[in-house]
Amino acid sequence: MEQNEEMDQTLVLIKPDALKNSLTGYVLSLLSEFHTGLRFAGAKIVYVSNLLAEEHYAEHRGKIFFPSLLEYIMGQLHYPDEPWKRRVIALVYQGHDAVQKIRDICGPTNPHVAREKKPGCIRALGALVPLKDAEGNVIGERMDNLIHASAVREDAEREIKLWFNPSDIPPFMRTYPAEVNESFYYYRDGRLFLNHEPGSVCLLAPGDIAWKSDLDALRLLSQGSSSTTSLGSVAAKYLMNTEKI
Repeated sequence: MEQNEEMDQTLVLIKPDALKNSLTGYVLSLLSEFHTGLRFAGAKIVYVSNLLAEEHYAEHRGKIFFPSLLEYIMGQLHYPDEPWKRRVIALVYQGHDAVQKIRDICGPTNPHVAREKKPGCIRALGALVPLKDAEGNVIGERMDNLIHASAVREDAEREIKLWFNPSDIPPFMRTYPAEVNESFYYYRDGRLFLNHEPGSVCLLAPGDIAWKSDLDALRLLSQGSSSTTSLGSVAAKYLMNTEKI
């Protein structure tokens, strides 16, 4: 069954560089319902754990700029001495053609390209930062481009389910199936347990609302089977904004 386009959703992250440069209001005004016809479906302020950062940028794992990406989204680069300021604003927008509308307003990923091809877009205010090795040699560059927006519908689903659990989104605005959990699931050091173990924390308890895809993954993983949804992505979400990961 094809998804109702009025229920299209996309993820937006207002990154630490935008927050540090007081661009939050500017970004939100450009993404407002007046300009886009889209509605808020979810919003939260997130302290980005290393686990969440790694899951968000999983496709870049192993690349030379991967560590810098993690430090960037975690706020360590822009707030090296002020850990209490490290956060991102995560948003879900909903409505017809949500993914493309937000991408158009954000502009090209590279800030230099954005200034050249689409001046006035959000990322035109970003910057390219050189990456250096221990000897000071330039080995690449990092794009401080202020904002993340899902590229396609499939990415939007994966990213929304990573940054938001169902209870973060009003029931009638949920696009993806959710279920009431019926089991205990515990987490410790990258491992899943069905019973409490010393040092483990409760990931989900009976009665909790979870994405169906997450529960399907936990059932498979608890049986020793493989899953397309990683345990890390489940833990990163349901333990978000806690000191447990």
